[in-house]
Amino acid sequence: MQTPALAGQVNSKVNVAEVERAVVEAMETFNIPGIALAVVERSEVVLAKGFGVRHVAHRDKVDADTLFGIASNSKAFTAAALAMLVDEGKLNWDDRVINHIPEFRLADPYATREMTIRDLLSHRSGLGKGSGDLMIWPDTDKSMSDLLNGIAHLPTSSSFRSEYAYNNLMFVVAGEVVHRVSGQDWRTFVEQRLFKPLGMNTSKAGFSRIPAQNTNWATGSIYWDDQLTPFFIDYLEDFRGAGAIASSANDMSRWLLTQLSQGQTPEGKRLFSSEQQTQMWLPHIMRKPSKEGKKYYQQQFRGYGLGWAIEDYFGHKKVGHGGGILGMVSQVAMIPGKELGVVVLSNQQVYPALTAIINEVFEDALGLPDRDWVKETAERYYAKREEAYSEAGVVKVDNPQPALANQVYTGTLSSPWYGDVIVEELDGQLYIDFTHTAMLKGKLVHHTGNTFVVKWQQPMLEADAYIHFTLSPSQQVEAASMSWVNPDITDFSFDFHNLRLTAKSLPEQ
Repeated sequence: MQTPALAGQVNSKVNVAEVERAVVEAMETFNIPGIALAVVERSEVVLAKGFGVRHVAHRDKVDADTLFGIASNSKAFTAAALAMLVDEGKLNWDDRVINHIPEFRLADPYATREMTIRDLLSHRSGLGKGSGDLMIWPDTDKSMSDLLNGIAHLPTSSSFRSEYAYNNLMFVVAGEVVHRVSGQDWRTFVEQRLFKPLGMNTSKAGFSRIPAQNTNWATGSIYWDDQLTPFFIDYLEDFRGAGAIASSANDMSRWLLTQLSQGQTPEGKRLFSSEQQTQMWLPHIMRKPSKEGKKYYQQQFRGYGLGWAIEDYFGHKKVGHGGGILGMVSQVAMIPGKELGVVVLSNQQVYPALTAIINEVFEDALGLPDRDWVKETAERYYAKREEAYSEAGVVKVDNPQPALANQVYTGTLSSPWYGDVIVEELDGQLYIDFTHTAMLKGKLVHHTGNTFVVKWQQPMLEADAYIHFTLSPSQQVEAASMSWVNPDITDFSFDFHNLRLTAKSLPEQ
């Protein structure tokens, strides 16, 4: 059911008509089939509405109850679950992870010993951006035990707590801490202890948990080959506490109201204390202000708390997060000092469009000069996109060296954290199979010497990669390394560069 606009009741400073105009303009400008958004201000829902369609090839309308995968906006729910357990005295933010998960290991023994709950939630583990994501992206068959075993072998990119580097697997581990401490698995805890008292009645902690009778959910889409093409993925169910939640504009409006009330639901039930809210919104690691932030939002600082990004926005503290799935992105943003919050959910992967809509929401509420945010953002986005795609493609080699016989490259390679990767020859063509990932199957196209380009069966992944084979003096594959063909386009969760593949078995000669 649509939630009516309540602007007149709360004397809202949000210009609802301008926000709706911006949504429609953004959908047209950025080729977005459907959007749902909710705006809350001073303990009231100002706007909750759907626009467009749930599936690019169908005509079913998006409404305020349409479910979308919120991806990494799930991280704040995991942080809230742990905050509740802190309030209950069952753990402390500064508890060491190994106290709750004894088998937890990182490659760095010091980090293993000292890693706390705070560290899990603030992207300061020492692991690189997206490190290990191939264990969960884009859908794998790995268990929690497999993930914990794999994490121990991930290479570090910095010393512990020294640098910010976005990492999903630490939030997966945080979800497992919820399980070990509460006795309920992360999904059950989130649904029973958070969604239920919040009144988030249609939200689920995983796509597979959406009842069959509820068909009001969105399918992602990708602009591919000059047209929008539907692209389904299961809302990152494998991401667990890092990104598995499905939610709607109506449900997320209740989450916003609770956040802005420091843990108290719209009905007055307290989920977590204001003390824990302060902890979650306290920067635990700082980041450099972005060039765009300084230029367009007068950004002076930027950091990350516990499941939340915190930054300066025209002199106001802004708290929020983004979420991305192949074909679907979402964004949450709040200005706590103005008791103002907005969530935008979409079934296209154009994140800047959502930023433009949120800027339009904030403009009048904060008394900012009038700007055409959609137009400005689109100009920057398409210029950057054109540059990225104009430079896309494999590096040209003037004098490519020939490859050896196909049979030389066949066999099983293994990564200590991912597992087996098989290279085989079929009908004269080399193919690669990431054995834990159904979508990562493709063919090898020779580039030069012992380097090939992996062309995935699903081109909309936009994740073509080089694979370079290292051979022994007897011309047998000893190892292989991989890297992105198009680093400005490929999603960072395709962390092929973190793989260290070694020959598990040699081909028969």
